[in-house]
Amino acid sequence: MNDDTPYNEFDEFDDFEPEDRELHDEYGDFRQSAYDRWRPAIAAFAVLLTVVAIAVVGNGGNGSNTESSNPDVVVESTNVPLVTVPLTRTLKTGMKGDDVLRVQQRLAALRFDPGPQDGVFGQNTVQAMWAFEKLVMATPRDRATGNVTKSTWAIMQSDLRISPRRKADTATHVELYLPEQVMIVFKDGAPALITHISSGSTEKWCEEVTIDPGEDGNNTNAQIKQGICGEAITPPGIFYFYNRRVGMRESKLGTMYNPVYFNYNIAVHGAILVPLEPASHGCIRIPMSVARYFPALVAYGDRIYVFDGIKEPEEYGSPVPPFDKPDPNYVPTTTIPPGGTTTVKPGGTTTVVASTTTTP
Repeated sequence: MNDDTPYNEFDEFDDFEPEDRELHDEYGDFRQSAYDRWRPAIAAFAVLLTVVAIAVVGNGGNGSNTESSNPDVVVESTNVPLVTVPLTRTLKTGMKGDDVLRVQQRLAALRFDPGPQDGVFGQNTVQAMWAFEKLVMATPRDRATGNVTKSTWAIMQSDLRISPRRKADTATHVELYLPEQVMIVFKDGAPALITHISSGSTEKWCEEVTIDPGEDGNNTNAQIKQGICGEAITPPGIFYFYNRRVGMRESKLGTMYNPVYFNYNIAVHGAILVPLEPASHGCIRIPMSVARYFPALVAYGDRIYVFDGIKEPEEYGSPVPPFDKPDPNYVPTTTIPPGGTTTVKPGGTTTVVASTTTTP
């Protein structure tokens, strides 16, 4: 048949028996019956490929790096979208609305604490998004934005299941990932809290520090000041929680809120500033809103694994942090606080004692 010959759909069926022709007349071209049967499955597979493509684009758009990913942390992602309202704009700090509220609710469901679920994109929500980007999307720490794009929202709607890297000998254990600056509290193998952190900056420092009674370096009943030099290191390894304090505390390593100690004077504690980069003197800073209830999630003896991305915690054991030394150039301050007295002791230690007023 040349190209000018009109096409007849029955030309291809000349060798068919009459009963086959009758079936074709009644049901159409039955050569397509296999496609008809598989068409719903093909459509579902196309939807799945679309979601996976969105996730890949989302990773690329946020500067993801497979070398920094945690394949053993985020597992069993089926990429099945939840029933929800699509995102129509990129959400950033300061924005308000129902879409912000939905993001906060989804973060909370995944155990990333966004702070109050009030529809306001505040700093707590930004820090929760930092943790999500770094842990789930494998975004390098210095490229995390805290913003929620359409592709990020699609990934957030996936059926994400986050598993621990270790099976501890305690029902509750904590895993700290220093490269990602993320901490997870696991209870019976499931996340109870995932939060952004800031650990030791690795820098050497010399400062005048204030130390409360009972903290390392102060065995007196009064607050003291000292000149100290140290190295801001958060040692990797395996440790356990052994002590805690309530409220604001002053220590050699700085101001801490509700500290829970796990390696000498290194603690997980609340801080006003929890930046993207490691910035502490060795402690693990967490947002103040998280620190209000974090001590209730862990108990004495609970394990804490600190991963540095170089070797496994078991290879390090339980190393102690670098010991601080007196600052040889420290000059004690002589400012007298209002209503109190300042005493400078030999060795560069300043004791601050509040005055006492007796009412007749």
